[in-house]
Amino acid sequence: MHIQYNISLKEYNTFGIDVMASHFVSVDSVSDLISVIKQKDFPNKLILGGGSNVLLTKNVDALVVHINLKGKTIVSQEDNLVLIKAEAGENWHDFVLWCLDHDYGGLENMSLIPGNVGTAPIQNIGAYGVELKDHFISCEALNVDTLELESFNKTTCNFGYRNSIFKQEAKGKYIITSVVFQLTKNTHYLRTNYGAIQSQLELMKVKEPTIQDISKAVIAIRESKLPNPKEIGNSGSFFKNPVISTEAFKALQQNFPEAPSYRVSEHEVKVPAGWLIEKAGFKGKTFGNYGVHKNQALVLVNYGGAEGKDLLALSKLIQNTIYRIFNISIEAEVNIL
Repeated sequence: MHIQYNISLKEYNTFGIDVMASHFVSVDSVSDLISVIKQKDFPNKLILGGGSNVLLTKNVDALVVHINLKGKTIVSQEDNLVLIKAEAGENWHDFVLWCLDHDYGGLENMSLIPGNVGTAPIQNIGAYGVELKDHFISCEALNVDTLELESFNKTTCNFGYRNSIFKQEAKGKYIITSVVFQLTKNTHYLRTNYGAIQSQLELMKVKEPTIQDISKAVIAIRESKLPNPKEIGNSGSFFKNPVISTEAFKALQQNFPEAPSYRVSEHEVKVPAGWLIEKAGFKGKTFGNYGVHKNQALVLVNYGGAEGKDLLALSKLIQNTIYRIFNISIEAEVNIL
């Protein structure tokens, strides 16, 4: 464990924002993590995983703790179910591919989501009709006050749409160190009716898809719509899809009868934020070296050299414009620091 000074965080956030951390350390074991949290010389600490869900708007005057815990373990298995424990520092997409290589099903619809395993429960990540909570069993998290590991199950995580206890009352109080998933081994439940998966499978000439085929289809769809963070800085979807009342949606339809929606409950519907942003004229709009991606209006991009404060200002402009035109508030999905 080696604490470094004045380190650029450009390589540690998928937006590629070049801000400096006054102090930086990468930890690859729980014992090292505990030792770092105990450090009294650095009262201010920032926990950083894959950096895929954060917008850095200024230099960080703190000890940045990069979670680099690695490893995958089969906890138990029976006829058609397997429990797998993945350490927090595992890259999410690499973990999904590892599962597919072993023919473990359940996570294929969430292929190519950026970030690490440890941050996945915080956001309750999801894509193409599947959310993390659908295959989540438990996670271990370090209590930063007691320095004890605690276990959270699906109930105690209080998962919601892109939400969990770790974004609410437990925010900043725990560091997730590992996650246990329940996956299928041979009889897989295939989910192909969301978005363009079925159409992509037809393009691939796949009539009886496997979980591997579904993953390939999802990857193809995402690559056609979303920029690769290694090429263009971004954090994936910047905004949540707003959930509004059916009455509010009827009011929206008065002026925008073509507005799409997805039923959430008897009294609520979800409106695609991407549609709202595109309708407001932001899709593909550039502001010098940053802007809104040309293929996906939900994605804000750094074309190179942009500052976090620029992207933050753009996000607020979009939010204010959406509210003015549609009377709908949209929330940022990323954490802004």
